[in-house]
Amino acid sequence: MEYFVGGLKKYADFTGRARRKEFWMYTLFYLIFYVLAAFIDSLLGTMIFTAILALGLFLPTIAIAARRLHDTGRSGWWQLLGLIPLIGAIVLLIFYVQDSIGENEYGASPKAVEA
Repeated sequence: MEYFVGGLKKYADFTGRARRKEFWMYTLFYLIFYVLAAFIDSLLGTMIFTAILALGLFLPTIAIAARRLHDTGRSGWWQLLGLIPLIGAIVLLIFYVQDSIGENEYGASPKAVEA
């Protein structure tokens, strides 16, 4: 949960890098909260909770994905590949699971900083 809160603290921070664990734990908690909101919406017959959650977490989700791409040595603009049906999502998934590279233009490796 600390990774999700950490992602929210960097709400619109598109600079720096995010390790794989930080990115995937944020994604996991986002999905858990989204499923809970969808369940509540299905009970109430509305879509208000999922809409509020998606809109409220849109910017931090884009920001953490950009920081994750920075960790692999890519610009955050690579997220636009997601607009290409299926192929874009597959390519982004491959980028997201790749290991960190050493120091790059986006800063020092988070692995080296934590060690």
